[in-house]
Amino acid sequence: MSDNTIGEFLRARRALVRPEDAGVRVTGVRRVAGLRREEVAMLAGISGDYYLRLEQGRDRNPSLGVLEAIARVLQLDEAATDYLIGLATPKPRRARRPRRETVPAGIRQLLDALALPAFVEGRYFDVLAANPLATALSSNLQPGRNRMLSVFLDPQERALYPDWERDTAVLVAGFRESVGTDTDDPRFVQLVGELSLSSEQFRQLWARHDVQTRDGRPTRLEHPQVGELSLRREKLTIGEAPGQLLAVYHAEPGSESADKLALLASAAAGRPLKRASAPPMSTA
Repeated sequence: MSDNTIGEFLRARRALVRPEDAGVRVTGVRRVAGLRREEVAMLAGISGDYYLRLEQGRDRNPSLGVLEAIARVLQLDEAATDYLIGLATPKPRRARRPRRETVPAGIRQLLDALALPAFVEGRYFDVLAANPLATALSSNLQPGRNRMLSVFLDPQERALYPDWERDTAVLVAGFRESVGTDTDDPRFVQLVGELSLSSEQFRQLWARHDVQTRDGRPTRLEHPQVGELSLRREKLTIGEAPGQLLAVYHAEPGSESADKLALLASAAAGRPLKRASAPPMSTA
């Protein structure tokens, strides 16, 4: 991985800011997308030479005030600002070994008790545990699978998402926030390397350096057995297991999607999956 992550982040984010949105008057032909370096420096109240050193990785200890000023110019939200500050925080160098993520026993019991699709997601979006209804929703929601690899590289998983391009953008931004600045972990290096080699969509999204918290959100799925589902996916932190989240899908009570989830629950319980049939027409 690059040793100038601050520079990569700053270049990517300033390319996404339209000059007019930052109060910069546009005249003539511009050769760069977004803001120029000198424009960021001017708006942040720092020298152009100092900002250049930051992007080039020649100054890696900027003050908090400088970082916050740059974040305002680049229109970063709270999650992206925290990420930028984290990039500039010195970290001790140490040998890294893959981390073993263990799901607490109580959470496993909760998964079995829930009558909704639910799974545990690890820091690198590995599926660590799942209940049968989650696996009925997607065969990739089972231990041993990785959501990033599934969504980008498995055609059947991609077909589940009618809004695939939008959903993958959210997924990558959440992945970057989850990993943070701990980019020397072997699991992270392996995942990003494999995805970068195999998916153009991932490469484009990763180059944007978007950062977004892993919050709950509405989602649409096109299930091969029950058709379109309009669900909400909640993501709940697991206090005794830092980095792990409990993800739960649910539908609006009484909705068609709720009925379809009930059908999937029947299938997950081993009962035949049958669509509800219309009542017979009167022959009178």
